[in-house]
Amino acid sequence: MTYRVAMDIGGTFTDVVAYDEHSGTYFAAKAPTTPGDLAEGVFASLGRAVNSPGDISFFVHGTTQGLNALLERKGARVLLLTSAGMRDVYHIARGNRDRMFDLHYRKPKPLVERRDTMEASGRFDWRGTELEPLDEIAVRAAARRAKDEGFDAVAVSFLFSYVNADHELLAGKILEQELGEDVVVVLSHQVAGEWREYERTSSAVLEAYTGPVVRRYLGRIEGRFAEHGLTVPVQVMQSSGGIVNASYARRHPLQTLLSGPVGGTMGGAAAAGLLGRRNAICVDMGGTSFDVSLVLDGRPDVSNEGSADGFPVLMPLVNLQTIGAGGGSLAYAEAGGLRVGPESAGAVPGPACYGRGGTQATVTDANAVLGRVDPDWFAGGHMTLDVAAAQQAVTTLAGELGLEPVELASGICDVANAKMAQAIRTLTVEHGLEPGEFVLLAFGGAGPMHAVEIARELGIGEVVVPRFPGAFSAWGMLGTEVRRDLTRQFFTPGADLDGEAMARALAGLEDESLAALAEQGVPVERQRVEHVVDMRYEGQDYTLAVPLLSAAEPAGEGFLATAAARFAALHERRYGHATPEAPVEFVTLRSTALGALPEAVPVPYAADEDVSDTVRQRPVVFGDRSYDTTVLRRERLAPGQRVDGPAVIVEATSTTVVPPDSSVTVDENGFLVIKVGATA
Repeated sequence: MTYRVAMDIGGTFTDVVAYDEHSGTYFAAKAPTTPGDLAEGVFASLGRAVNSPGDISFFVHGTTQGLNALLERKGARVLLLTSAGMRDVYHIARGNRDRMFDLHYRKPKPLVERRDTMEASGRFDWRGTELEPLDEIAVRAAARRAKDEGFDAVAVSFLFSYVNADHELLAGKILEQELGEDVVVVLSHQVAGEWREYERTSSAVLEAYTGPVVRRYLGRIEGRFAEHGLTVPVQVMQSSGGIVNASYARRHPLQTLLSGPVGGTMGGAAAAGLLGRRNAICVDMGGTSFDVSLVLDGRPDVSNEGSADGFPVLMPLVNLQTIGAGGGSLAYAEAGGLRVGPESAGAVPGPACYGRGGTQATVTDANAVLGRVDPDWFAGGHMTLDVAAAQQAVTTLAGELGLEPVELASGICDVANAKMAQAIRTLTVEHGLEPGEFVLLAFGGAGPMHAVEIARELGIGEVVVPRFPGAFSAWGMLGTEVRRDLTRQFFTPGADLDGEAMARALAGLEDESLAALAEQGVPVERQRVEHVVDMRYEGQDYTLAVPLLSAAEPAGEGFLATAAARFAALHERRYGHATPEAPVEFVTLRSTALGALPEAVPVPYAADEDVSDTVRQRPVVFGDRSYDTTVLRRERLAPGQRVDGPAVIVEATSTTVVPPDSSVTVDENGFLVIKVGATA
């Protein structure tokens, strides 16, 4: 037997999904994450899905090591080397305020102190013509300081390196000669080969800051898997939604920054396709965080730039909104009111009901008090919940606030639901999108418990819970593609466009990107390349990505008019208006190489007739009253079967809660399709 395996290492649980290549069946499992030694949780969850790592034919995983290092400010100590006169670019940053009316707003504290920024003479002009040679003595001085003062990484960001990288390459060669492999050297043009000086410098610093942590982690995980008999390369999820092998990820660690959460978005796109839906809101509620992303027109919502904890980053990444609202989020009293999150009980000690020493009330404890989880069959029966401990934690907090325990438990869920609904509005309403026009795709260990109430608050009429919801991010990783993204600056006004030159530049990017796929072992018949060009109206600051039919299209007759029309249509869709007669500019060329994995052919979904103990009754609180509620095992629900609420549907990786006014139907894929409230 051989398996394709995907793993998502979360803050509370480590999830595994395995696809049996012979039988066409999927398996899912989870085990508590072990922060002291991640490998312990990894192999515990893996052992519940496959017999031996030696049976694995393909392995991919998502990691939040880099992101955690950034959020917790536990990254590397970085020395920044810039062009002479540009020392303060990183610290001046931008003058815009993200929160206009927040009197306490402060820009994020830079990851590099000003005293740890050095300069080196040497200059190109904006066309890439050398005006002054690089001061190699200054570069060697930076290397000596990095060695003497114990820096972990050096980030190099020179002016106009995105046009001519010779000075950065020379500096990198000198630094590597002087420092060896003990210090990571990051060159800005290799991280973000496009203009915007501060953003490019910030991206380089982020890679230098998180890189050593990610590289050490990937080295350890590869070593441990090799010891256990894994014979195939370890693949890693990228922030863009594609995968690369671990050796590439070690050289470009910033690409893994959002590695864990984006698996759910890719799975969401696949699930939306199976459902015949073009637009979906993907919500992933785990033990620690709540992640929101979108599927628009059947594709994941991917941007060419974004931010990480307030720092800009120039690279393709799935647009994610993340808040600290998970099953382990702590509830507490503040100024006489109830607060939930962002602090989490994590995997250790975890919620009070886990019986590992936790004493503070969490969202999971509130659900246990309300009867919305099955204490005897939690996490597929691998955990038994201590409801008495949950009751004690909730009662203690209820006493502080002068509430009854059940009343407080309902309040904890309501506050968490309101926070999660607001996170969804950030990606939808604030961008002119109406949530009611989307289907809500709910996953994560806790997502299906809260999805219907979140949908109700947003006016969404349909919630879908896919198979293996608690391990859905891992499922999504199995269906993604190998991906490499390349960019080249190509600034020119539309009136001055040389279509032949643009076509040659795109052809060069295509050759380079296809070679990168070959390096990843993707056969030619499964390779393809997509091209876009960033365009804007003359005088605008930011751009829109306009798709191209091929690398050769710009050389064709009438390309300028065609591109301008596509840009106007995108502008109309994004901003509600366009000026077709206004002149346009071309800014950046982007090529994305995609390598398809062998197609999985799962067996048709069918109910499991062997599952026993499938229907029980238990009291569950909804609103201000208790209902006798049916508790069902999901494995026994057949395609086409309908269940009216109230109901609690349990499975190995999650629990789905169907309130009294809603109903759920099982579709041909085994997905739970819930009609909310009046739509039921």
